[in-house]
Amino acid sequence: MYRLSAFLIPLVFALPTLAAERVKRPNIVWIIVDDMSANFSCYGEKTIQTPHIDKLASDGTRFSKAFVTAPVCSPCRSALITGCYQTTIGAHHHRSGRGELKIRLPGDVVPAPVLFKKAGYYTCIGGFGATGDKLGKTDYNFEWDRAMYDGNDWTGRKPGQPFFMQVQLHGGKYRGQGPNKNWQARVLKELGSNTKVGDVKLPPYYPRDPLILQDWADYLDCCRYTDKEVGDVIARLEKEKLLDDTLIFFMTDHGISHARGKQFLYDEGTHVPFVVRGPGVPKGTVRDDLIEHIDMAATSLASAGIDVPTWMQGRDLLAKGYAKRDAVFAARDRCDETMEHIRSVRTDRFKYIRNYLNERPHLQPCRYKDDKAIVQKLRELHAAKMLDDLTEKLLFAKQRPVEELYDLAADPHEVNNLAGDLKHKDTLDAMRKRLADWEERTDDKGRKPEPMEMYDSDMKVYLGGGKKTNDELKRNIELNKKWASEGK
Repeated sequence: MYRLSAFLIPLVFALPTLAAERVKRPNIVWIIVDDMSANFSCYGEKTIQTPHIDKLASDGTRFSKAFVTAPVCSPCRSALITGCYQTTIGAHHHRSGRGELKIRLPGDVVPAPVLFKKAGYYTCIGGFGATGDKLGKTDYNFEWDRAMYDGNDWTGRKPGQPFFMQVQLHGGKYRGQGPNKNWQARVLKELGSNTKVGDVKLPPYYPRDPLILQDWADYLDCCRYTDKEVGDVIARLEKEKLLDDTLIFFMTDHGISHARGKQFLYDEGTHVPFVVRGPGVPKGTVRDDLIEHIDMAATSLASAGIDVPTWMQGRDLLAKGYAKRDAVFAARDRCDETMEHIRSVRTDRFKYIRNYLNERPHLQPCRYKDDKAIVQKLRELHAAKMLDDLTEKLLFAKQRPVEELYDLAADPHEVNNLAGDLKHKDTLDAMRKRLADWEERTDDKGRKPEPMEMYDSDMKVYLGGGKKTNDELKRNIELNKKWASEGK
């Protein structure tokens, strides 16, 4: 269940490498982690220690304000690998294009590995589950050619050939759908201790229920285990004398999977760690400017001496004369069977969220989310009227506001909506216009509802695959269609 690709284990026989002075282009390694926020000690987490990621940061540059453009796996990864907003390329619905109807990239857009391979790089994607001929996690919503990857590990390259490697780590998914005794036992065995439930600090809108506290403790142990895995990758690069010639990027694909994290546009879902280390990267530096995760593709290509295509919307973060972003954008659309349409723009100080389907509740029925023990517990406490007013308002209101505006300097947990406050009318107007301009400028495909034929095509995959028909999923699909027909 927990087996990792052999690439994390230092090889006994390493391939010969060129001397540092002969390497003209750096190797590029992306370490991408599932379901994890910036809960690392170098980002201010006090409950646990993460020494390997801390060292990676001290040896390179840590970006304190990095954000994904989509807070769920497949749209995020579709954007990441192309350097484009998922809304621009039509890959914005989670796990879409998996049925008979397919999604193809528009115009000249191609995944970054295609560009690396064309430039002579050995391309590979490995990590959790990538054994034998299996590749690491891709989860792209568009059609792509498997041949853009040469394998799941860089050992197959020619001597001295630079490589582009994506390392996919299991991250927050290790803890499963709820407190997991097997995971706790593994952590104790491999890390020597478990995070104490009493040490856990929760956001103010989650109740300090024993089950929720245990789940968060298990999650923090996922962060500790991820730190160990990152250390294994770096150790292998060092053993093979590749570290000095390798540009390493570390990030997660979205925030913690929780009721206001994964799938939502609050910072709990969109703020991620982002660390870069390697040739030409300033050491021991912290950058506080806003960046988007799609910047990683452009930065990597430029660092490899490959022209960044004009269609790519990400920016080279290490470019001389780099123009800092003054805002970042994010989008949430359908996740699994659950239809949704949310957009946000975030500056240093303010966050604006537009709920286009505001008549639907925050925690819409969703088989994946409702399978989680923490969501079940929250629903149980809600039914028993045991939640405080803040949690009730944020998680269980029958409808959501059309607009949300938060002053992040005064309200980092985004609990005090200022959209109706006349004192902030000018800010609200400006943020609303900024988001609308971005939607227009980037050709946001989410402005039109997903065709029902595409929805039905994907739902057949969810309901099929030889698995027992899920009555809950069927009910959710019918409910979503009903709400859509009613304009909700």
